[in-house]
Amino acid sequence: MRKVEDLDVFKLSHSLALEIFQLTKTFPEEEKFGLISQMRRAAYSIPMNLMEGAHRLGSKEY
Repeated sequence: MRKVEDLDVFKLSHSLALEIFQLTKTFPEEEKFGLISQMRRAAYSIPMNLMEGAHRLGSKEY
């Protein structure tokens, strides 16, 4: 099995997360604990879930 970092889906999700972080920098300060936080958490959860799944030990979990 290839490393998860080599998968296209991981590369795309990482790029998306970086774009969302840049985009949310332009949002108004009053959204800091609302929309900005929610969008950033959602964006980086995608590559993080891929990494977590790839590092499981059992074949059934993988």
